[in-house]
Amino acid sequence: MYQIQDLFDLEKSLAGDYLSGFVYPWEALGGLKDFIRTLGNSLDKTEYDELASEIWVHKSAKIAPTACLNPPCVIGAGAEVRQAAFLRGSVLVGRDCVVGNSTELKNVVLFDGVQVPHYNYVGDSILGYKAHMGAGSITSNVKSDKTLVAVQCGEERVDTGLKKVGAMLGDFVEIGCNSVLNPGTIIGRNSQVYPLSCVRGTVAENSIYKTGGVVVAKRK
Repeated sequence: MYQIQDLFDLEKSLAGDYLSGFVYPWEALGGLKDFIRTLGNSLDKTEYDELASEIWVHKSAKIAPTACLNPPCVIGAGAEVRQAAFLRGSVLVGRDCVVGNSTELKNVVLFDGVQVPHYNYVGDSILGYKAHMGAGSITSNVKSDKTLVAVQCGEERVDTGLKKVGAMLGDFVEIGCNSVLNPGTIIGRNSQVYPLSCVRGTVAENSIYKTGGVVVAKRK
């Protein structure tokens, strides 16, 4: 339930072919910078402007004058990057995404339609198609003791071998305002996290993560 095929519709991102070469989503994090560079250089120059070295922006995207874009990054068609957004590098923003006021991104893939619209931090993470993070919700990507991140699913533990891993959100995930997703958190497709939650481990698809860490299945 935490493999790439379980979380994402790969047709909804320019990173689909790249991600298809891995089993687990965190395996793709180390090569994102090189992938985005290669992707940017392959884009149709009639559709994308290279605003500065290794910063490719679709002609239909809207970039606020106060936004800071660091290379390499690709901003897709119809995307909106709002005031004071900070893209630190190794960032792929998909079609029709919203990167909002004072949001910071670093080493991430946002699938098409993702919204991180208000005061979010997203680092070393992959957010699936139309995932949404409420105001103030963040991904924590480094453990407090600086040890390597492991992904926990019930009694099963998978070592990532990485010091920095944020969160992997499946397609259509909703994260409530001011929630913290701890390092290595996996949220399955169509799941919802209540506001003010502190999430660790794996949340199954089609679930609701409630106050106090109670997880229930969504009603059909």
